[in-house]
Amino acid sequence: MPDIQGMFKDVWSSARAGVTAAEAEAEKVLGRIGVSTEGVRRQARELGERLDRERRGLERGLDDAVRRAANRFRIPTRDDLETLQRRLDAVSERVEALSRRAPVAPPPPRQEQGE
Repeated sequence: MPDIQGMFKDVWSSARAGVTAAEAEAEKVLGRIGVSTEGVRRQARELGERLDRERRGLERGLDDAVRRAANRFRIPTRDDLETLQRRLDAVSERVEALSRRAPVAPPPPRQEQGE
């Protein structure tokens, strides 16, 4: 499954780059006609901040939707898997400790019913 959050970050980074490029172009044009560029810079900065807020909101919404879908299909979370791994490690340590204590005799052969 592709990294959706990474894809969103790439798209929003491209959007930010577009805003920066637009800001630079607007400054050049306004500079040529002798208009102050401070207002353009401020508006571009505000737009960039708004884009960042929107991206974070979309990421949260996407994360929540994925989490709800995973819960519906009973897909374990990362925490579930980490808890299971800790439990397996503990069981493995116990088994190894028991195997070091005493050799285990093979079980007696099974007798068929009726013998």
